[in-house]
Amino acid sequence: MKEFIIGLVSMLTVISCKAQENMKVVYVYDALCGWCYGFSPAMNQFQEKYKSSLDVEVISGGMVTGERVGPIGEVAGYISWAYKDVEQATGIKFGKGFLDGILKDGTAIFTSVPSAIALSVFKELQPSNSLAFAAALQKAVYFDGLEPKNYDGYGKIAANFGLEAEEFVMKMNDDTYLKQAEGDFSKSKALGVTGFPTVFIEVNDTYYKIASGYIPFEKLEKNFLSVKQQMK
Repeated sequence: MKEFIIGLVSMLTVISCKAQENMKVVYVYDALCGWCYGFSPAMNQFQEKYKSSLDVEVISGGMVTGERVGPIGEVAGYISWAYKDVEQATGIKFGKGFLDGILKDGTAIFTSVPSAIALSVFKELQPSNSLAFAAALQKAVYFDGLEPKNYDGYGKIAANFGLEAEEFVMKMNDDTYLKQAEGDFSKSKALGVTGFPTVFIEVNDTYYKIASGYIPFEKLEKNFLSVKQQMK
């Protein structure tokens, strides 16, 4: 009997360790989501703290697609006050390049598709840096004022990660990466995501939601540790 109990404990320990080995973070975001922009420091802090034990998969949610695509001027009234709520809650800052540039001008087409394509290309080339690239996309839009359809702008961002800008833009024009971006949108829907940011812990194809909407790093970590405790 004693040997049986010892064997059972040993087996459960192996199962627990294996579950944690297969654990990863799935971050569903959108480059045009202001709250995702505000959430990026918390996500970056989380990855930095747990990078030795957790991989992070970043998925583009497709917030502005289909009938939602149009000139930013159509939603400028909402953004002009909503961004202040994001700044107050998160401490992030929206830049003059955005506020006094594309927001005030109002003609830039707001669409999530190009940034999702850019992320798909990047994930193929430097998957381990996907979260940092996603944050760079958000900063480019909401601080520097990058127009979402400016492919050359995405190439310049990629160059900051040591990639060749022209080659990056060439890949963005390959339908392969559009299909991958659309695959991200589909996965977001399949996971039941209805708002951004949303964060899951995936363990052996089971998804545990640890964030739905903006939360500070401390709450994100607390939710993660709660899920991790369930795996023991």
